Amino acid sequence: MGERKGTNKYYPPDYDPRAGGLNKFLGTHALRERARKLHMGILIIRFEMPFNIWCEGCGNHIGMGVRYNAEKKKIGMYYTTPVYQFRMKCHLCDNHFEIKTDPGNLEYIVVSGARRQENRWDPTDNGQVIPEDKDTQKRLFDDAMFKLEHGSNDADKSKRAKAKLDRLLDRNDTQWKDDFAANSALRAKFRSNKKELKAKEVRDNALLKKSSLNIALVPEHDEDIRLASLLALQPAKSEP
Repeated sequence: MGERKGTNKYYPPDYDPRAGGLNKFLGTHALRERARKLHMGILIIRFEMPFNIWCEGCGNHIGMGVRYNAEKKKIGMYYTTPVYQFRMKCHLCDNHFEIKTDPGNLEYIVVSGARRQENRWDPTDNGQVIPEDKDTQKRLFDDAMFKLEHGSNDADKSKRAKAKLDRLLDRNDTQWKDDFAANSALRAKFRSNKKELKAKEVRDNALLKKSSLNIALVPEHDEDIRLASLLALQPAKSEP
């Protein structure tokens, strides 16, 4: 609601149009308290933690997705993309930590006050697009032969991926060509499994009631049945 106070339609009787806009006349900003450090190039924003970290002040773990009121400021440029840095206070202690953007690697970097939990993976393992580094981009721009080889490699990857995608599409079309029949088969299987689970529940409850037990029974396995069949109670023979 604070942001809407500067955009309402009410103008006081002493308003002077020569002063400019209503915010300038009242000596306020449309962003209210969020813009209190705007003269220093700092804007208060809501920042969401992009990964898991440990606070170096209290040592507590802070999970990905935790939100803070952070001071956002521009600290540089990566080509034509601004590089921003965010400063925020830990909600468990008085420590502050700073995180900045890394447009070159499509990442965030912990600058100070915290330590990142290292659970990263190679993006090539799941087929993600990896941005080219500066040297490769320069060679692509200057070296025509390198650009041609680079393009042929991409074409080979595309051909291999297309064959795999075609197989998946064919399998999907075969399995779901008749969606009514597939849905009927799934519902029939669900009803059958439901009956089996209901019958198993009745048997388990009867066994628990007979044994006067109040525990959860684990699933029965073939090995358990085989071992139980080998056990037999035999009367002990008395020695003469």
